[in-house]
Amino acid sequence: MPKLRTPEEAVSLIKDGDSILVGGFGLCGTPFTMIDAIAAQDEARNLTVISNNLGEPGKGLGKLLLTGHLKKAVGSYFTTNRDAVKAWKNGELEIELIPQGTIAEAVRAGGAGIAGFYIKTAVGTKLAEGKEERVFNGERYILVEAIRARVALIKALKADTLGNLVYSRTARNFNPMMATAADLVIAEVDEIVEVGELDAESIVTPHIYVDVVVLNRYEKRGGVYVEKQ
Repeated sequence: MPKLRTPEEAVSLIKDGDSILVGGFGLCGTPFTMIDAIAAQDEARNLTVISNNLGEPGKGLGKLLLTGHLKKAVGSYFTTNRDAVKAWKNGELEIELIPQGTIAEAVRAGGAGIAGFYIKTAVGTKLAEGKEERVFNGERYILVEAIRARVALIKALKADTLGNLVYSRTARNFNPMMATAADLVIAEVDEIVEVGELDAESIVTPHIYVDVVVLNRYEKRGGVYVEKQ
């Protein structure tokens, strides 16, 4: 399979200072294997991560926080990881807060070629400071710019040998939209099958969006993600 790479080969495509979209909601739908590969190398640091949250202490993106690979985090919910709060208070991590629905739409817009959009969310709050404001039908709105990144790390259930992807229930979360909004898309999957084995109606991310496929080295046991033996 031309797109299949080891995690180590895939991570070599990430550059120092890159912006990276990372799928996941909490730990659900998180590309753990690729996060491990980033944590194990020193060539790509000073990363800006755009994700819903920073995992949990020492888990998921929380691991990259402890290894010092992160420069900035853009997302909507960081308080599940006390290490993120501590790093921000100590000036070791930049944080940009964006409401959850807003970040979802900003990434979707980035993938659709839309430069920006107006919303009412956050009007009159600190999150709206410095943003352009307009009035539509008597209501105040602020301009939000679309989000794109050079790299996206996404997690899917299965890929076929072309790179078409299907997802597992809520593990789908932000992954499909992130696959459309990056120059380099690395998909971590649990299984790879032959072309034609996936139900065409179940394919969410077409192969044209996927550049690299990596096999996941984790599995869920008793509600906990552990490395496969």
